[in-house]
Amino acid sequence: MTVSHEETTSVEHVHGRRIAVTHRPGLPGRVPLVLCSGIGSSRDLFDPLVAALDPGRPVVRFDPPGIGSSPPSRTPYRIPQLAGAVAEIVRTLGYERFDALGISWGGGPAQQLAFSQPDRCRHLVLVATGTGMLMVPARPRTLARMVTPRRHRDPGYARRIAGELYGGAAREDPDAAITALHRASTATPVRGYLLQLAAIAGWTSLPLLPCIRQATLVLAGDDDPLIPLVNSAILGRLLPHAQVHRYPGGHLHLLTHPRELAPLIDSFLGADPDTTERTRR
Repeated sequence: MTVSHEETTSVEHVHGRRIAVTHRPGLPGRVPLVLCSGIGSSRDLFDPLVAALDPGRPVVRFDPPGIGSSPPSRTPYRIPQLAGAVAEIVRTLGYERFDALGISWGGGPAQQLAFSQPDRCRHLVLVATGTGMLMVPARPRTLARMVTPRRHRDPGYARRIAGELYGGAAREDPDAAITALHRASTATPVRGYLLQLAAIAGWTSLPLLPCIRQATLVLAGDDDPLIPLVNSAILGRLLPHAQVHRYPGGHLHLLTHPRELAPLIDSFLGADPDTTERTRR
């Protein structure tokens, strides 16, 4: 079979919103991996990871409303609404089943996808994330840095706070973190960022975790100021079929050192074809 490396980008109209999507087809019959990015970050954030993953694996990534190439919503949205829209987009692309990966803020939509789509979501990967509003929080000074998207819009400011905010390699090499955050060609819009804050406000996966039956890989850095390590233990304890892998690194390790973690993700997800019937748009 021929592996298709050519990515296609479109803006999908779904559930009253327009969402920009990039799709790498990979090998026919393979289950796609849906990537959910962190707050203030577009789908371009995942460029290094996509390059490091098995080239035969289909990949679907998207911009939340108001971020990247997705126009902002006229009204606020919630995490369950976003997850529902993403699930519909995946079906529109021709896939009935999928795997989901979420990093940081994106762990919210990923967990919601697993909970809301139990027959369609096959595996779940959670990276540097927690259970939403009810989790062990970062220090107040660290949380205060997250209130605005300044670090996405001001490279100088981002460089000054990178080590304190992201930990790991960013303490010694803040430029790597800056490169990861500023991969997108446009600055993060304030309105889109606020929409993301509003979406996660009041949302938590804590009561949902025992109901998420999918096999789950939890990846957590041992030097992550934003997501204290204890949150991975909570996920591992409450998710019925979770395995926790702790790596030496910080919040952005998946993006700055993708070739260290991509093999773990590929091994966990496997290479099984999708045996359900598929339709093409």
